[in-house]
Amino acid sequence: MTAAAATKINSALDEGLPVVAVGTTTTRVLESVAQIEGDRLVSSSGSTELYIQPGFRFLVVGVLVVNLHLPQSSLLVLAATFSDRELLLKAYAEAVANRYRFYSYGDAMLIT
Repeated sequence: MTAAAATKINSALDEGLPVVAVGTTTTRVLESVAQIEGDRLVSSSGSTELYIQPGFRFLVVGVLVVNLHLPQSSLLVLAATFSDRELLLKAYAEAVANRYRFYSYGDAMLIT
């Protein structure tokens, strides 16, 4: 996380603007860095072991763009944690019924 990116995202948060994360990796990075200073982003580098699961409190991400991930994957758990689980399952049923593409280069959804 560069200092410039941290500053821009912190400014958006200060203004009450939603931060849009594109993908689960971006979500994990933003939320991991936010945990360093409470709820502020700082310049940082490294790796994360953050596993986002039910009960997690999102500090930064307000909107998530995410691919359709396979059942029982940690990525699906993250998406279900961010959204309403039942609504997400309904969306997945719709995706299966309409033969949407799954995996990394498949269809995606916007979760607000």
